[in-house]
Amino acid sequence: MSKFKKLTDFLKSLKCRLILLCILIGIVPSVLLRAGMLGSYENRAVSIRTSEILSQAKILANQIVSNDYLNNAESESAINVQLEQLSTIYDGRVMIIDEEFHIIKDTYNLDTGKTIISEEVIKSIQGEEISKYDSQNRYIEMTIPLVHVDPETENKRTIGVIMVSVSTDSINLNLEYLARNTLVMELIAIVAIIFAGTFIAIHLVAPFHAMAKSIEEIQTGYGDDALKINAYTETRQICEKFNKMLGRMKVLDDSRQEFVSNVSHELKTPLTSMKVLADSINSMEDAPVELYQEFMSDIGNEVDRETKIINDLLSLVKMDKSAGDLNITNVNINELLEQILKRLKPIAEKQNIELVLESFRPVSADVDEVKITLAFTNLIENAVKYNRPDGWVHVSLNADHQYFYLKVEDCGIGIPEESLEHIYERFYRVDKSHSREIGGTGLGLAITRSAVLMHRGAIKVFSTVGEGTIFNVRIPLNYIS
Repeated sequence: MSKFKKLTDFLKSLKCRLILLCILIGIVPSVLLRAGMLGSYENRAVSIRTSEILSQAKILANQIVSNDYLNNAESESAINVQLEQLSTIYDGRVMIIDEEFHIIKDTYNLDTGKTIISEEVIKSIQGEEISKYDSQNRYIEMTIPLVHVDPETENKRTIGVIMVSVSTDSINLNLEYLARNTLVMELIAIVAIIFAGTFIAIHLVAPFHAMAKSIEEIQTGYGDDALKINAYTETRQICEKFNKMLGRMKVLDDSRQEFVSNVSHELKTPLTSMKVLADSINSMEDAPVELYQEFMSDIGNEVDRETKIINDLLSLVKMDKSAGDLNITNVNINELLEQILKRLKPIAEKQNIELVLESFRPVSADVDEVKITLAFTNLIENAVKYNRPDGWVHVSLNADHQYFYLKVEDCGIGIPEESLEHIYERFYRVDKSHSREIGGTGLGLAITRSAVLMHRGAIKVFSTVGEGTIFNVRIPLNYIS
């Protein structure tokens, strides 16, 4: 089974295909060239032989007509000698036929005096000159009309036909000799092409084998931190893409480890506080009721904090699932924002913050109402919580033919420039002390960004420390899965 798998892998490999390509490119032209050469030689040899015989036959035809050979065949010994010579030289047969289809002369002395009726003879009696090559029986046959011209009237009349049949055995012998020689040369070329193709294929795929080995070494931890195979432009581009992917994977791995560490820390802190409070109560004898109530209140606050962290983590996990989990419906975004601001208004009033919604036009979009509500709520709630007393939060909604745009602007504490690229990371806090005071978990913006991206949208932030922050969100009106 392993041998079969190795054979299958080899047949599917680039090396095998390169070898086959080299063989195909080398062998097919040589086979076609050989066939073309043999065919060209045969056609050329037959053409030359036909031209030679035709010229000799025409000379004889003129002599036969001028010497009235048809009526004096026995007495014209000179013409008979020429006919015999033509037959001998070209290894053929010559027949002289009169206009009544009687064979006057046959150099083979087989059919003299007999009658011959054939399509070629009939056409030649009618004045047509015919020449044909029978490749299967290996002979050339031609019929030339014997034309008599009346010296007084200059009228032309066909008085007979000279038929010449010539064997092409000599041409075929030369053709077979040439075929054998070219076949030997072709086999030598094929062997050379196979070796050359194999050599070229091995050297061409060598960088890819080196790349695979390097990737394996990187996976096992014994190789370099980056892939560097610059033999070809393609290998260099693959290495660049791989190194980018590897860097991204390392970032994700570091982020995952940091996330686990942060989760552990965030969940451990409330538990530690509750343990300390519980131990303190248990260690006190005859503690006053007021102290019990205070400690239990603190434990309740820590439980609430733990619950909020867990709820945010569950929300984030849901956001991390595929977009197929979205429950897309057509939602009135104007009404959605009005409901969000209505729920957040008591929080804003505690800090005396003015909360304003400005809608430039009615907007309806295909969104997951639960997830988009959570995203918008996080943005607006952050703008309220991280604001200054007597401040303001301005929420505006607009749209065009393709997207709707949400802008959340505040005059709060702002975000330092070096922190802007980290604000979407899980558990990241710009001001840790202030975040803990207001009960932040560091997951809100991560949840918001995930929800926006799931809707094929985009989010951007602009902020100045001490002046405020602006979040711009763009989401398609029509969701395309």
